Amino acid sequence: MTTAQQPDSKTQQNRTVAELVEYIQVLTTEIQELYCLDAIPWVVGYSGGKDSTATLQLIWNAISQLPPEKRTKTIHVITTDTLVENPIVATWVRKSLEQMKVASKEQGIPIEPNLLQPEIKETFWVSLIGKGYPAPRGKFRWCTDRLKIHPSNRFIRDILRVQGEVILILGTRKAESIKRAISMEKHRISSTKDRLNYDVNSNQINSLLYYSSSLPNALIYSPIEDWRTEEVWIYLNQWENPWGYSNKDLFNMYRGATADNECPLVVDTSTPSCGDSRFGCWVCTIVSKDKSMEAMIQNDEEKEWMQPLLDMRNELDIRDDRNKRDFRRLRGEVQLFERNVDGEKSIEPIHGPYTKDWREYWLRKLLTAQTQMRQTAPENMRDITLISMEELSEIRRIWLEEKHEFDDSLPRIYQEVTGEAFKDPRPGSDYSLLGSDEWEVLEEICDGDGMQLELMSKLLDTERQFRKKTRRVGIYESLEKCFDTSSRSQEEAIKNAHLKRDLREAASKGDVATIRETFKQLNIGETPAKEENKPDSFAGRKFKKKEG
Repeated sequence: MTTAQQPDSKTQQNRTVAELVEYIQVLTTEIQELYCLDAIPWVVGYSGGKDSTATLQLIWNAISQLPPEKRTKTIHVITTDTLVENPIVATWVRKSLEQMKVASKEQGIPIEPNLLQPEIKETFWVSLIGKGYPAPRGKFRWCTDRLKIHPSNRFIRDILRVQGEVILILGTRKAESIKRAISMEKHRISSTKDRLNYDVNSNQINSLLYYSSSLPNALIYSPIEDWRTEEVWIYLNQWENPWGYSNKDLFNMYRGATADNECPLVVDTSTPSCGDSRFGCWVCTIVSKDKSMEAMIQNDEEKEWMQPLLDMRNELDIRDDRNKRDFRRLRGEVQLFERNVDGEKSIEPIHGPYTKDWREYWLRKLLTAQTQMRQTAPENMRDITLISMEELSEIRRIWLEEKHEFDDSLPRIYQEVTGEAFKDPRPGSDYSLLGSDEWEVLEEICDGDGMQLELMSKLLDTERQFRKKTRRVGIYESLEKCFDTSSRSQEEAIKNAHLKRDLREAASKGDVATIRETFKQLNIGETPAKEENKPDSFAGRKFKKKEG
């Protein structure tokens, strides 16, 4: 397609339905030419939403019009299931992929659907309940990479290792946001595919493809990048879905996720559309409210069974949750940051993961929601799984082996909530020298001193872990780390962090007096007293330092 064939921004804003039909025909030719140009594999991103559905439908229809002998290149359709998707949408997407497999085989279309998931060690609940990561925030958005980007990138890199190149086909649109439009323009490139988009009159090249910012040798093609929201809906409602799924049901799902239940037939640019209804993870605390789930529950009595999800999401979404979190970072160190409090500078610790009590609380809350929903959801949703047994097993491993919480509370919580015994799929997971009885004894000895309990449990469990090894190399270093992170009270640890900060500032200014005073308070650099009358021993006699 030439730039003369592409509508400029002004024309695009006033594109009529007839012009849209003509434009779709031009896009179809463009897709076919790009597909037949080389052997570079295609990967289509599909989320089940309107934009990705329209994009895949364009690709499917274009390739189906090619003669069978030209359909030589596999088109991989990938969907990332974060495992915390809105249950209605997750079910919709999963069934859509199943339908694609059947339809592509029947029609002889080289399309292969793939449902991707994050690794167990990176799932939302393993991160939040297992490791204690706080609910995601704008400045600590740890979920996107783990749940969405990593699974898709692993799949694409596997193809790159074999093929060397890949073309990603996405349903991104400039109209979605200014930021996205700028990003798409920023990554535009020139390549051999430019002849599909070359204007001989202006002698200017506008590539169809643009670079992926994170994947070398991966190029991105966005066929609907200049479509308006109403054009997407016109296309989906007027063109039949080629893999036999209902676009009208998709339209109704968007309408049900709109707060006022209004998704009218679009007749002109002044008519509102369903574009503001966004689906995503039901646990998302990046947004202020889960408007789509709220609207679903409000607009449809049959979806009230999702209320426990909304309740838990809202409880997670607490702006100041420092009382639920450790005063240290995940690795046990105290880090300080400077903030403004009522116009004055305040140096405070950066709070880290959720405490043991709160991690257990979130687990109980989640299992309770899952149990309740399995009782109240429609028959086709009764098998809903909010957290898998594999995730529970990994959470249990983290609590036992990394956090040294050998009271092993997960099986007990699971049985109390579900009424069923927890069957850990991990081999040898139920063998342990320490358990809840020993934990109770330790709690009694420590008499309410949380830091003392933590230190003793770490020391005991570290010894237990090394006891199973044939060589105990590194045990002293591991025991020393226990003291480094857990031997001080909260007040002492924070005070020590402030002293170290003062020391760094004094060193940068060359303030010798402050350095000396801070060293004294930190008890650093003191020369140990010479040991006299040290008991005699064989080692002492054998390695006695010779005088003179």
